[in-house]
Amino acid sequence: MTDQQCNCPDYTASRRAMLRNLALVGAGTVATSVFGDTFRQAAYGATGDGNVLIVLSLRGGADSLSMVVPHGESYYYEHRPRIAVPRGTLVAQDDSFGLHPQFEPLLPMWNAGTFGVVLATGLPQPNRSHFDAIEQIEDADPGSVARTGWINRMIGLDTLTSPLQAVNLGSGLEPASLMGPQSTLATETTNDIELAGGDDPTAKGWRRRALQQVWGKQPGPLGVGARASLATTAKLGPALRKQYQPQAAYPVTDLGDALKDTARLIKAKVGVKVVTLDYGSWDMHTNVGTLQSTGELTMKGMVRGFATGVAAFFKDLGPLASRVTLVTLTEFGRRVSQNGTGGLDHGWANATFAFGAGVKGGQFHGNWPGLGSGSLVDGDLKVTTDYRSVLTEILETRFASVSVPAVFPGFKPESVGLMRAS
Repeated sequence: MTDQQCNCPDYTASRRAMLRNLALVGAGTVATSVFGDTFRQAAYGATGDGNVLIVLSLRGGADSLSMVVPHGESYYYEHRPRIAVPRGTLVAQDDSFGLHPQFEPLLPMWNAGTFGVVLATGLPQPNRSHFDAIEQIEDADPGSVARTGWINRMIGLDTLTSPLQAVNLGSGLEPASLMGPQSTLATETTNDIELAGGDDPTAKGWRRRALQQVWGKQPGPLGVGARASLATTAKLGPALRKQYQPQAAYPVTDLGDALKDTARLIKAKVGVKVVTLDYGSWDMHTNVGTLQSTGELTMKGMVRGFATGVAAFFKDLGPLASRVTLVTLTEFGRRVSQNGTGGLDHGWANATFAFGAGVKGGQFHGNWPGLGSGSLVDGDLKVTTDYRSVLTEILETRFASVSVPAVFPGFKPESVGLMRAS
């Protein structure tokens, strides 16, 4: 993110401070790394043949009204005279909505019914703070003082007892959704999952035996972390040692690199269960741009990077795509009306995108609240579907062994219709 993009100090500084402090309470290790500006974490289950969930966070508060355009409402064009996306350019149109034209690489998935959208999703109450909204979404347990994220609760329900519960690849900022008692490790790329200290097999064997003797029975977070590191290098290193040849042309971007490495993990069948990816920034107080704009940090550039990366990822997976579901989250949407600089300030409702296995795609789901003056909440698009209802439906259809009430305590979901019954 550049200084010109974001006027929100809590988007970076406060989030870093919060996550650094949260890391101190985990029972395992939290190591750090980065794919450029795209962060990734991966959690593991007991087998390499189960279903996989990819949670792609559009960091900064993505403007859903630029991505899923309500062309059927004249209010949209009245509120955004300089930055509205023209109706004639939209793809996947129905009578009311259409997708930004840069989604074109994903049209085959839309037409095949493996790409769908849920409208007007988000937190049940408006929250325009990056810091607070991110924490609420990733914790997903309002009122609780426990620093445990919903994904950590999900993998904690697995019967797997190995310390190889979660591996952090790609970030010094582990999301709150993964915070908790399950162990985490990290590496910059899968090529680096090796025991340090040279390539000589005899020396490596000696180092591993020595480290196991030192840390094998040590209590506390350091002992847990050391044993997790040894287990990870022993299991993942050999499986990922061969040079990877993707079956698709990924964009030369940080997100493209992270998605390619994620496909490699899935194909290696080492038990990856949940992967989180951070892709940003979408905090466009200025520089939303138009279809004539250039630059990767405009709306046009960001949507293009998103669409080309996801399209390549599912093509690369090949037959394994039948095991993988990808869903997006973002902390909030943007204001309906453009601001004085042709940008968009923090709003409320956004849209959720879902791809892959189990998705009932090729359509727009959800209850659309409208953009008329009587429909908005303080100038914002109203949330009509709690984001946890979307996640609940994905978990219920793709992870039958997971107790959803334990993942989202006290939450009563509504039917969304996004997923097909398994």
